[in-house]
Amino acid sequence: MDNSGKEKEASALMAEAEKKLKSSQSFFGGLFGGSSKIEEACDMYVRAANMYKMAKNWCAAGNAFCQAARLHLQMQSKHDAATNFIDAGNAFKKADPQEAINCLNRAIEIYTDMGRFTIAAKHHISIAEIFETELVDIDKAIAHYEQAADYYKGEESTSSANKCLLKVATYAAQLEQYQKAIEIYEQVGTNAMDSTLLKYSAKDYFFKAALCHFCVDMLNAKLALQKYEEMFPAFSDSRECKLLKKLLDAYEEQNVDAYTDAVKEYDTISRLDQWLTTMLLRIKKTIQDDESDLR
Repeated sequence: MDNSGKEKEASALMAEAEKKLKSSQSFFGGLFGGSSKIEEACDMYVRAANMYKMAKNWCAAGNAFCQAARLHLQMQSKHDAATNFIDAGNAFKKADPQEAINCLNRAIEIYTDMGRFTIAAKHHISIAEIFETELVDIDKAIAHYEQAADYYKGEESTSSANKCLLKVATYAAQLEQYQKAIEIYEQVGTNAMDSTLLKYSAKDYFFKAALCHFCVDMLNAKLALQKYEEMFPAFSDSRECKLLKKLLDAYEEQNVDAYTDAVKEYDTISRLDQWLTTMLLRIKKTIQDDESDLR
């Protein structure tokens, strides 16, 4: 399909929108329906943006949506402005991640100003995902997930807040911010434990919290494990709890082979994901380091 035709149509619409704006700003234009001309210009910018999208010219589409958003703000149409900034952000995502973040932030400002915190939270997640995948800035991704969780909590959307917090915990542990990760896993685990639907997942959160404790200190992990078993008796029968006990024994005996065997045995039934593998390897390394210290 010939996309150059779409680009030409879009450029013509942009030029026409500019003309409308100029005439609305003139003395006579202001007297004769200035605001309706601004509305028409808005529509033209949005139509142009959609043409650019069809032609896959993402930056031009983003810019056209931004123009429409600014005009909507001028006319006090906040909701429409926010929608245009989101459309702009989605277009820029494909070409200019930083500009996409700028547009999404503008939309978030409008939504929070209007008290629409659930929508604001959703767009904080979009920004966090751009930082995760495109710009690879994990600290900033964490900050946006935390902000989204705060907004969700304020709106009583606990499960959405927890999803964001679990993302924060995953990254915090990878960055060796173990205390932060432990607090989240314990909090989410305790919430899950009291829910009939989520009870089963509580053991995973306590397992992850215990591994974070283990990365800091073996004695901490032992005490934490006892605490989790008392809080949540069903945890004692889980494969995760049994694995932790084997790992603690292997650590006390400084037995790397026993540690490795316990992990392998667990992995044959429940596949280890990347995060668990990283944590278990970090703990294993401390056994090997202690062994070499003794030699």
